[in-house]
Amino acid sequence: MPTISAAVSRALLTCTSEIFGVMGNGNAHFLDASVRAEFRFTAVRHESAAVTAADAYFRITGKPAVATTTYGAGFTNAVTPLAEAAAAQIPMILVTGDQPTTGARPWDVDQTAINTAVGAKTFVVDARNPVAITLAAVAHALRERVPVVISIPYDLVADEAATEPELTLADFNMDPHYPLAAHELLVQAATALDTAKRPLILAGRGARLSNASESIAALADKLGALTSSTVLAANLMASRHGDLGITGGFSSEETAALIHEADTVLVLGAKLNQFTMRFGGLFNDAAQVIQVDLAPAATNPRVDVFISADATAVATALEPMVKERSGEGSWLGQVGERLARINEHATGEALAPDGLLDPRTVAATLNTILPARRLVVQDGGHFIGWGPMYWDIPGPQALNLVGTAYQSIGMGLASAVGAGAAAQAGETVVLASGDGGFLMGLADLESVVRSVASGVIVIYNDAGYGAEVHQYGSIGLHEAPMLIPEVDFAAVARGLGAQGTKIRTLEDLAELRQWVAGGSRGVFLVDCRISSDIRAPYMEEVLEANRKAALARR
Repeated sequence: MPTISAAVSRALLTCTSEIFGVMGNGNAHFLDASVRAEFRFTAVRHESAAVTAADAYFRITGKPAVATTTYGAGFTNAVTPLAEAAAAQIPMILVTGDQPTTGARPWDVDQTAINTAVGAKTFVVDARNPVAITLAAVAHALRERVPVVISIPYDLVADEAATEPELTLADFNMDPHYPLAAHELLVQAATALDTAKRPLILAGRGARLSNASESIAALADKLGALTSSTVLAANLMASRHGDLGITGGFSSEETAALIHEADTVLVLGAKLNQFTMRFGGLFNDAAQVIQVDLAPAATNPRVDVFISADATAVATALEPMVKERSGEGSWLGQVGERLARINEHATGEALAPDGLLDPRTVAATLNTILPARRLVVQDGGHFIGWGPMYWDIPGPQALNLVGTAYQSIGMGLASAVGAGAAAQAGETVVLASGDGGFLMGLADLESVVRSVASGVIVIYNDAGYGAEVHQYGSIGLHEAPMLIPEVDFAAVARGLGAQGTKIRTLEDLAELRQWVAGGSRGVFLVDCRISSDIRAPYMEEVLEANRKAALARR
């Protein structure tokens, strides 16, 4: 008879083949069974990396992956990325050891309570039906778009599992039960779009997950509308003439200007957070905003009409309800010359006035060097906009920002581990990180070097926590706690088996060019010593919003 751990592993193998984790007392039997069952197991060096890698794997592939940790400290080490996965609605699976059924030991915590607090659902395994519980957990994750935690009590891990009926994931409820759009709201939306002179369709991650690009294109083409997307759905509509690219703080000035001119905006699957909305400045005051989302209510006070429904379903329903417009009678026909400027971003000099690299020029130059087939993952920090603004991104699955939903840093290296498992032959994983976040996850540089077949790590090294320097140093707070002694990350990378070079001038990128020309095999780290004086446009928006809020409090 199989053990309970083996039964859980066998059930998961019907749903996924990927496991990321750190072995400990609580999950040793589960990992033994999983490796024997021929799961692809990627060992990471910190439990937080296990969850982050599984999260990134889903974002790229749309397929669930498993993270695993032991109980107690192993579990609590994974809480921050678990909160990120919950905030970002990522259906990943964490298998963890848990306290025995006889009660807590001194090193146990109430894991179920912690999971509930961060938005994850707990499924506790028992000896009677471990397969059913495991499959129910996976079904719940996929149906509700949430992370789930499968807890195996420590005194049960090696016990024999009871015989269960043959079950598959199809035996469990997988229907997400998306609400149907009310007909009167569809009529209202169609009327608004028909009467609009400058209609815009804004697509977000919900539209990406719904595979709505074809339906959106058909609707936009009929309306002669412009389209755009949030950074979490970057390039969803890139092949369409009339697409403006990324909306929000990472957009070009021309894109921002065109979006601000729209008189009716149909928002499909975007939450309209403060960064997308440019802190309230994205749309003009007279624009009518219609939001379509699976949330129960509008997610921003700027919304005039809210439709709780699936993005694809609404776009498909609206297309036959609106009148066709083409040529100069449409907004698209009137902005032809301006579309040529939507990818124009501010250019910098090779060096900033302080003698350090201008990050804008570094990003633009890297775009000409990095392999075209790139899978980009980013950590959080002040640098976060340079990639989306200056790099060519092959498609919406090729840009992933794990950590943004929970406003966390330190998840970049682990994201690269997940991306490495998801990468197809010939794709190069590109990680963009700051020095602060990179140091936070440094243990898993070894995991990246070991597991990523082709990878480039770009560190925007400004010797500090750049976001804090710009937000708080600029208003007079002491900068000493915000600074980091300059680290030679290239030397660290070489010590762990990667190639690496310190970049102080653009000419220093020659070694990376040679590596790419030679086939891009292994991992290459470029430690770019950038100026902290160059402030990202989105950060200017943050500072202006903070200034206005401070004035309002007086």
